Amino acid sequence: MTGSGRTAAVFIRTAKDAADVLAPLFGRLEGEKVVVLHLDIDRRLIATTEGEAGGEDEIELPVRGIIADALRFGSMGLIVAHNHPSGDPTPSGADMDATRILATTADNLGIELHDHLIMGKDGDCRSLKALGLL
Repeated sequence: MTGSGRTAAVFIRTAKDAADVLAPLFGRLEGEKVVVLHLDIDRRLIATTEGEAGGEDEIELPVRGIIADALRFGSMGLIVAHNHPSGDPTPSGADMDATRILATTADNLGIELHDHLIMGKDGDCRSLKALGLL
């Protein structure tokens, strides 16, 4: 995963806050992309990382890379987002499985996965937390 270091003081308290930060990073993409927002204990954005995930209809979260970056940045919380190039942000079974694996791994290291957002067309997105899936 590639990313940026420290950013200006931006606090991510809700899924909408996260979606507002994330939407410009997705734009129109052919394949799936993963973006991770790294947060400190106060949910201040401290770094953003990006990578590729899966193919057109599948997700493969790079869990090792996400966790390695979280440890490198000293993240206390994460918000993960990926897009569905089909434009439909409905979570798939694979999305939910990958989210559970990442949440468990992060939790074992004292890092909270606050949410996983799936980005669709025209800024439409779904929050797994709001759907009760996280």
